[in-house]
Amino acid sequence: MKKPLYLFLIAITTSLLLFAFTISPKEKESYVIITTSYGDMKVKLYNETPLHKANFIKLVSENFFDDLLFHRVIKDFMIQGGDPDSKNSTPEAVLGNGGPGYNIPAEFVPGLFHKKGVLAAAREADQINPKKESSGSQFYIVQGKIFSNQELDMIESKMNQSAKNQIMGKLLMAPENELLRVKLDSIKRSGSQEAMMNFIKELDPIAEKELEKQGKRKLTAEQRKLYTTIGGTPHLDGSYTVFGEVVDGLNVIDSIAAVKTGKNDRPASDVKMKIRLVK
Repeated sequence: MKKPLYLFLIAITTSLLLFAFTISPKEKESYVIITTSYGDMKVKLYNETPLHKANFIKLVSENFFDDLLFHRVIKDFMIQGGDPDSKNSTPEAVLGNGGPGYNIPAEFVPGLFHKKGVLAAAREADQINPKKESSGSQFYIVQGKIFSNQELDMIESKMNQSAKNQIMGKLLMAPENELLRVKLDSIKRSGSQEAMMNFIKELDPIAEKELEKQGKRKLTAEQRKLYTTIGGTPHLDGSYTVFGEVVDGLNVIDSIAAVKTGKNDRPASDVKMKIRLVK
């Protein structure tokens, strides 16, 4: 059963690669118009993320997004849509799990980050999606908020601590570190918080050294400038693929983000979309 699906996903990715191969950074930019009852948003699709650009253009050309909903809206964060199950859905329907049947490989590009107005790809959580592959159709548009430099310092610290925790996890899973795993299991059974803290302190210098080797996460001057002026969602940088930005209609994001929402952050009144290519 898995083999045909695997071959199907290879075929989809190959098709997108062939489509994307014709797109170069020097080529004219592509734009789409997202129409809603709150107004239109003109979005530029980045040439630097060719797989996502090619896939989005393909879906728009097929009218895939027409009459789908912005099914998840969180003020000062983002507005999310692109779930095909949202079309003609009932008010009580749980949305956010639908898609076209395939994912897109992540395309993390230095210089593309979560400032207000960017278009980015939604995805499943790291636990079941360690490669951070993007949903084939679900996307979000960032509203975010304005941060102080002190808040950005804290976010940097949290991102590096998260990276260090991942390094510790990989260290413990390495085949050659069975004795460490045995020691950890023993500490867990004992329930000693002091022993657990000492165990973490023992691993910390090793993880810190590896993090230094990989390079600590640090926001650039451009990121800090934009996050402290127009705002955004800096904690998502490097974890979700950014593949476009709203160049006209930022106020529409604010209007949709302000709507009344209910269970699962779904707007109380449906916010439908239509998307078309700008010729």
